[in-house]
Amino acid sequence: MTTEFTDLPAGDGVAIVGMAGRFPGAGDLAEFWSNLRDGVESILPLSDEELAAAGVPAEVYGSPHYVKAVPRFEGMGLFDAEFFGYTAREAKIMDPQHRLFLETAWQALEHSGHDAARYEGSVGVFGGASTTAYLGNILSNLEQGEAIKGENVGLGFELAFLTSRVSYKLDLRGPSFPVQTACSSSLVALHSACQSLLNYECDMALSGAVSYKVQENTGYPYQEGAFLSPDGHVRPFDADARGTVFGNGVGVVVLKRLEDALADGDTIHAVIRGSAVNN
Repeated sequence: MTTEFTDLPAGDGVAIVGMAGRFPGAGDLAEFWSNLRDGVESILPLSDEELAAAGVPAEVYGSPHYVKAVPRFEGMGLFDAEFFGYTAREAKIMDPQHRLFLETAWQALEHSGHDAARYEGSVGVFGGASTTAYLGNILSNLEQGEAIKGENVGLGFELAFLTSRVSYKLDLRGPSFPVQTACSSSLVALHSACQSLLNYECDMALSGAVSYKVQENTGYPYQEGAFLSPDGHVRPFDADARGTVFGNGVGVVVLKRLEDALADGDTIHAVIRGSAVNN
C-alpha cells in the first residue's frame, strides 16, 4: 500500500487503484510519464511526400495556412481478437475505439491486481468515445460479395455499446454507462463513476475514454481565432499557448471507495476527494 495514504480519513474519498493508457509516442503510462518528465514532444512533422501519399491534394498542403503536423498513434492494427472471443471478421468491422477501450480496460484491471472473474463485488464501467468515420472506411473496402448486417453496424460502432461491450466481455455485473460530452467525456465519466461508488451502486468501477480518428498522416487547416495551433505545437499552461492539436489516445482508471481500498490493501495511486459537473 502507498504509505502516504494510510493515515487519511476515508470519508467520501475515491481511490485510484489501477490505470492503463496509450497515447501518441507512448505505448503505456510509464513511457507517457517519461515523455512528460523529459519534455518529449510527440507531435511530429509531416513531409509533402507523406501528405501526398495520404491523399491530401497538393493545393491543400501547399497552402500557408495548412499545418503539417500529426500526433502519431502506433500499433492500431494490433488486436488479439481470439483472446477476447472475437473472430477476425468481427474485429475487422469493429470501431477501433471499441477495441482500444476493451484492451485498455483489461490492462487497467490487471494493473489494479484484481481478477474480474474472482472479484466478488459489483464492477461498473463508465466511458466515452469520439465520433468515428471508421464505418465509411469499412464499407469502401469490402470485398466483392461481402456485406455487413445492420446489427453488426450497431454493435460495432455505436457509442451506446462501448461500455457494455467491456462489461459483457469481462463479465462485470455493475452499471455500464456510455458518456458523450465532447472534450469533457472522460472527466464526466469519472464523476459518474465516483458517484456510483459513493452511492453503493457498485464496489469497483472502470472509468475512461478513447479517441481515434482513422486518418493519421494528415495535417489540418489553421484558422485565426479558432482553437487549433498555428504551428503544430501545443504549449499547455504557457503564456505562449495558442491552440491545440487533436490526437488519438485511450486511458482507463480503476476506482474503489477509499475505505475499501485501504481495507483490501490495494496500491493507491491517488485519491479523489470531490468532483462536480456544470454546464
